[in-house]
Amino acid sequence: MSVPSMRIFVLLLMLSLILPATTPAATEQRTALVIGNSTYSSGPLRNPVNDATDMAATLKRLGFDVILKKNATQQDMEDAIRELGDRLKKGGVGLFFYAGHGVQINGKNYLLPIGVRIDRDTDVKYRAVDADMVLDEMGNAGNPMNIVILDACRDNPFGKSFRTASRGLAIISSAPRGTLISYSTGPGNIAADGAGRNSPYTGALMNHMMTPGLPIEEVFKSVRQDLGRQTKGKQIPWELSSLEGRFYFKPGSAAASTPGTGAPVVDYTAEQRKIEEERELLRQKAALEEEKRILEEERQQLAMAKRPPVPTVKEVRRDGRFIAYDDGTVLDTRTNLMWAAKDSREGVNWKGAKSYCANYHVGGYSDWRLPTQHELAGLYDKSETYKSDCGHEVHLTEFIRLSCNVLWASDTDGSVAGGFRFGGGIVGGDRLSFNFSAYALPVRSTK
Repeated sequence: MSVPSMRIFVLLLMLSLILPATTPAATEQRTALVIGNSTYSSGPLRNPVNDATDMAATLKRLGFDVILKKNATQQDMEDAIRELGDRLKKGGVGLFFYAGHGVQINGKNYLLPIGVRIDRDTDVKYRAVDADMVLDEMGNAGNPMNIVILDACRDNPFGKSFRTASRGLAIISSAPRGTLISYSTGPGNIAADGAGRNSPYTGALMNHMMTPGLPIEEVFKSVRQDLGRQTKGKQIPWELSSLEGRFYFKPGSAAASTPGTGAPVVDYTAEQRKIEEERELLRQKAALEEEKRILEEERQQLAMAKRPPVPTVKEVRRDGRFIAYDDGTVLDTRTNLMWAAKDSREGVNWKGAKSYCANYHVGGYSDWRLPTQHELAGLYDKSETYKSDCGHEVHLTEFIRLSCNVLWASDTDGSVAGGFRFGGGIVGGDRLSFNFSAYALPVRSTK
C-alpha cells in the first residue's frame, strides 16, 4: 500500500471511531437506575453516595442512560423505580444499582430510604422499599435482559429493636427471565462500608466493568476474587443468574455478538485498539476535570455561606442577650454565635452528632457544626432554669430547648469525646465514650 493510501486509510479509521453510531452501546439501549443513601439519622454511612456518584459516571461511559438518586426518600425511590420500569418498556438492557442500608424481614429484602423513623421491625414494611418492586417493574417491562446490583448488606442500624430481622440480605428465589442479581456479600453476612471513597465491592466492580471484552459472568467472578483476597475470605459476593445470552459492559477484542445481548461483533486491529484506548483515557480525564470543577464550586459556596437576605425571616422575641427568629435560630449577641433553637431530639453517639450537625440546614445555612465545650460552657447560666423533655433541670436560656441535660461537644482526647451537662450546677464538661448516647445542638459562627 502506498504512503498516500495508508494516510487515507488511517484518516477513515479515525473518523469511523469518532462517529457516535459506531460506539459499542449504540447498537442497543442501556438504561440504569443508581441510588446511594448515606445520611441516615441512625447509622450514617460513609460511602454509598460516593459509590452511586462514581457508578453513575462509570455506567455513562459504558453507554447507559442513567437515573441518579442520592440520599433518596421512600417516595423518591419508588418514583425512580417506576420511571426505570417505564423506560425499559422500550426494550434494551436494564440495570439497578443500590448502595446503602438494607435489611431482611421474614425472608424479604427491604432497602432503607432517608428520612424515615423505624422503631420496630413491623415499620419496615410500610416505611422502606421492598426490593421485589424493582424485579416487578422489570418483569412488567418485558425487556430481554436486566442486572440488579445490591451493595446493601451493611449492618442493620435498627437491629436491637427488631424481633424478626436477620443479618445481611436474603437470596431472592424468583426473578424475571434473563436477570442477573449480584449481592455484595453472601446470604446472612455483612458487607464492609470501606475506609476509602468507595466500598470494597463497588470499587472492584467499577474497575472490572471497564475491562474490554470481559463477559459479565467473568466481571463478577473477578470482583469475588478481589474481595476474597482483600477481606481474607470474610466478604464473598454472590450472584444468581438466569441470563441466556452473552453481555459485555465494555465490548472488546474478545467479544462476539449474540442477538439481543448488546454485544456487537468487534474485530479490532492493534491500531484500532490503541486509538480506542487513547480516546477512553481522554474521556475519563475530561470527566475527572469536570468533577473537580463541580467540587471546587461547592467548596467555594460552602466557604461563602451567609444568612440569605430573606426579608421574611423575623425576630419573634429577645432578652438582654439572645434574639430568637421565626426560622428556628437563636443569636447570642454576646458571642455572635448562632444556635439551633432545639437539639437533635434523639440521643445519638458522637459520630452521629457530628453528622447531624453537618447535615443541618435550618435557616438556609450549610455551615452548622458541633460546638466546642468552651462554647457550650458559654451558654450555661445558673440564673436561668427550666425542665427539659426528659424531666431534668437545665440552666440556660429558655429560647433554646433541650431534650435532656447532656450535649455532645466536638473536643476529643484519645478514646474519649467531649460533652457538657446543663443540669445539677455542673459548669465543667464531661469526658464521654464515643458510643455514649447524648444529644446534638448545632451552632454556627456569624460575622
